[in-house]
Amino acid sequence: MAERRKDNKGRVLRKGESQRKDLLYQYRYTDVTGQRKTVYAKALPDLREKERQIEEAKNAGVDYQSGKITVLELLEIFISVKKNVKPQTIRLYNERITVIGRTWLGPKRICEVKQTDAKQWFVERSNEGKSYNTLRGFSALLKVAFQMAYDEYAIKRNPFSFNLRDVLRNDTKKKEALTPEQQRIWLEFIRSKKCYRRHYHQYVILLETGMRISEFCGLTIKDLDFEARTIRIERQLAKMQKHGLIIQEPKSSSGIRTIPMTDTAYESFKALLAERPKLAEEPVVDGVSGFVLLNIKGCPTTGNAFDGIVRDARRNFQKMHPDIEMPDITPHTFRHTFCTNMANAGMDPKTLQYIMGHATVNMTLNHYAHTGSEQAIEQMEKLNLRSVEKANISE
Repeated sequence: MAERRKDNKGRVLRKGESQRKDLLYQYRYTDVTGQRKTVYAKALPDLREKERQIEEAKNAGVDYQSGKITVLELLEIFISVKKNVKPQTIRLYNERITVIGRTWLGPKRICEVKQTDAKQWFVERSNEGKSYNTLRGFSALLKVAFQMAYDEYAIKRNPFSFNLRDVLRNDTKKKEALTPEQQRIWLEFIRSKKCYRRHYHQYVILLETGMRISEFCGLTIKDLDFEARTIRIERQLAKMQKHGLIIQEPKSSSGIRTIPMTDTAYESFKALLAERPKLAEEPVVDGVSGFVLLNIKGCPTTGNAFDGIVRDARRNFQKMHPDIEMPDITPHTFRHTFCTNMANAGMDPKTLQYIMGHATVNMTLNHYAHTGSEQAIEQMEKLNLRSVEKANISE
């Protein structure tokens, strides 16, 4: 019996596998058209993952290697091999795939998709009203899926390997934090209007904690420790197009955290729970109940619903006060504002990163904290004062 071939680490190689002199692994196989093909990888596990993808395509009866599969079929293959991603990411991918399937791009063969087709598709979606940020998500999905096909020699070129900004104008508005005066004006407006007053404490809590709106919506009464004055954040509540309300993990492991409850937040949480409707039966979402935020029907409030509430209030505010300058307010504005307030107050960056639930301190300071001229002047005055004090001491 012939001895099985092994790699430089002594691992037995399977049929079709080999390791070249430059230590690169390769796998030779026959595709569905009878042609001999070869794929390469730097590591054996990576090579075998490619083998698995090829076998899945064969078992599905799809002519993957010849590029004759449709865009939808390619996206389905891509999703099937994405194992190390969160369930909510897969749900988001599937929602995007559904949108693609409703257009002419879905049934088109991948070998027939040209870069002009790809660009035209984004222009059409933009003309339909989809935002630049939304289309950027579609671009990322299509780009990596077609790159997989390109890496497997199913297509000669990735038609989505272009920068979206070269096709569409990035109309995303710069996110602004509210100034202390704007915060005061906004809260006074909310409290003074009967139709918005019931949401007053929700705005206060967002400004006092910096929570994501999805985290706030996923908060339960058990997550609030009034004795220790802390808030435990370990989930998000979201509403998916096909699945309805679902519980998600935070955006990253850094999102699971326990943050302090300020005196102002403490009072607002107490008031919020006192106003909470008494229910005969608590709503349950994926085994979780006792949500802090409930709408007038007794159902958990979602981020999308709160976003609508905020935008409606913002429109009416501007109608009533056209002379007052106010940025485009969304639920995320309050998170930006909290982070900016804490950064300007001199909070340690790593502490602020933890409270915000960011994976990196760079995200905390570069993307969320906004410093204006007033803050710059204030910081300079503090530094100058310290320099003068030091000089006096040395004398």
